[in-house]
Formats: sequence, C-alpha cells, structure tokens
Amino acid sequence: MRSEADAIVASVIEDAEVIHATLKASSIAQIVIALAAVVALLYFLRYVLIICISALLVAFVLEPLVGKIAQLRIPRAAGAFVAVLIASAVAGALAYFLLIQVDSISGRLPQYSERIKQSLNWIQEPMSRLERTTRAMTSSPDDGNEPEPIQVQETPAPSRLLVFNFGTIGEFMLRLSFLPFLTFFMLTWKDHAFATTLRLFPEEHRQGAYRAIAKISRMIRSFLIGNLVVWFIGAASCTVLFWYLGIPSFYVIGTICGLLSLIPSVGAILAVIPPIVSGLGVLHMSGFLIVLFGVIAIHAVTLNLLYPTLVGKRVLLNPLAVVLSLLIWAWLWGAMGLILAIPIVGAAKIVCDHTDSLKGVGTWLGI
Repeated sequence: MRSEADAIVASVIEDAEVIHATLKASSIAQIVIALAAVVALLYFLRYVLIICISALLVAFVLEPLVGKIAQLRIPRAAGAFVAVLIASAVAGALAYFLLIQVDSISGRLPQYSERIKQSLNWIQEPMSRLERTTRAMTSSPDDGNEPEPIQVQETPAPSRLLVFNFGTIGEFMLRLSFLPFLTFFMLTWKDHAFATTLRLFPEEHRQGAYRAIAKISRMIRSFLIGNLVVWFIGAASCTVLFWYLGIPSFYVIGTICGLLSLIPSVGAILAVIPPIVSGLGVLHMSGFLIVLFGVIAIHAVTLNLLYPTLVGKRVLLNPLAVVLSLLIWAWLWGAMGLILAIPIVGAAKIVCDHTDSLKGVGTWLGI
C-alpha cells in the first residue's frame, strides 16, 4: 500500500511539474508575442507618435512663457496661442535661413571642384591602379576587340528627386502641420489632462502616479534646458574654430555641429562630417586634422563635463542603456529616434522605478 501511495504522490508531483513548465512556456510565449506586437505598433504608428512626443516636448519648452502670460490675467488659451505663434515664427525663420545657407554652400561647391579632385587623388590613384590590374587579369586574350561601351541616360537628379519625393515631402508637411495644433491644445488643457490622467489609476496608486508624472516633467524640462545650454556652448566653440580655419558659412556649420554633438556616443562622428564636406575646397590636410581633433575634443568636453552636470542628474541612464536605446529607436524611427530616444527611455525608467514589478528593469537602466 505504501509503495502505491508513493507512486501516486510521485505521479501527482510529476504532473504538477509538467503543468508548471507548460504554463511557464506559455507565459514566455505570451511575453514574446506582446513585445512583438508593441514593436510593430511603434513602427507602424511612428509618424503619429513622433508628432505627439515632439508636441509634448515643445509644450514643455513653451510652458514657462504661457505661465508668465497667464500672470498678466490673460486667458490661458490666448497665452498658449501667442506662445505657439512665436515659436512657429522663430522655427520658420530659422528653417528659411538654414535653407538659404545650404543652397549657398551647394552653389559654391563647383568652384572648388578642382581642389576637391586634388584632395582626393591619394584615394583615386590607388583605386585606378587596382581597377586596371583587375581588368587586365579578367580580360580574355583571344581577340583584342574592346567591348563597345553602353551609354545609359538617366533623368536629371533634381527631376528624379522631385518625382520620387514629392509625395513624401507633401506627407511630411501635412504631418508637421499638426504639431502647432497639438502643442496649443496640450498647453491649453494641461491641468485637465493631468487630473484626468491621475484618475485612470486606482485610488491607492494615485499618489505614486502623481510623483512619477511630476518626476517625468522635471526630467524632461531639465533635459531640454540642459541640452539647449550644451548646444549653445558646443555650437559657439565649433563656430569659433571653423571661423579661424576659414570654412565657408562657419556659423551654419558650427550650429549644425553643436546639434549633432548632442547625440551620445555617435555624436562626435556625425559632427565631423559637415565641416569636412564644407571645407573640402579650402582646407589642407592639417586643416582637416584640426577639424577632426577639434570637434572630437569639443564633443568630449561638452558631453563628459557639461552634459552630466546639466542633464545627467535627471536622466540617470547608464551608457549601455543609452547606446542600446539609440540603436533601437534609430532602427524604429530613423533620425527622429536618435533625438527622442533619451527622453523616452528616461521616462520609462522613472515609470519602472515607481512600479514594484518593474523596479529590476529600472535598476538595470540606471547608473
């Protein structure tokens, strides 16, 4: 009897283990499917999410101005309209100015074509020798007839660009037109949105949700202000360097380099490209080396000394989490993913820190 009872107990335990393993495997499968669904939604809804998050960041920037206007006993809606109007005018003026400067730079490039060819001879000559050697090795020796070259005529590049990208540009401008409207309503309905968001949580969790939302607001505001200060210092330093080297439109190139330097880890590589391209017709090898090491040095100082002081105390993300977030969000959303990755992951870390079941993830993302 005892052996039969032991066998029954062992069979029950084995069945329980099988059921537990099956439930665990199904839970993992459900998690994987859920993650795949979230990634798919983030990808297919990328334009909507990019516009919404961009409007939210702009609203954080304009909120102090709207608050100052409200202190003058002007309705909040009117203050939000004035702030959005000013921001739109400034953004339009800057975009127009940059377009003029870029057009001017592209118009001057043909003047330096001979100088550019001489600068690139050290690459072209070895490549030409390699091509001649390869052609001699692969050509058939039986007849000396040269193959008749085939000429392919293409539509001019501007026409191709207009044909293939007109729809894309039109769609982009249509999506961009929603940005000021979303920003206006976010500023106007700020208090209502905050209160109704808190009501989405159970009453016992509202205090924690309030602290998390307040912390996310402080993090985003600190992130934006800190990036603005770091951008100004980096752009000013690059502008002075490019002015000293005689690079055309040094103020535009310096501003672009300062903006690119804000991208963690890969910013230094991206920031070197504009001055090198713009300086192809005027710089010698020593000038290129000064640009390379100068931009890298400015990036290192701003990102390692200024950025941690002005931004890092609020974001509190470790370098591995930063690089992975840049990689993932750039894959999902392209260039805008590089810009929005840090505030998104920083906000996700704060949410994880205030959620008991996700505190481990928040610890992994943190410093």
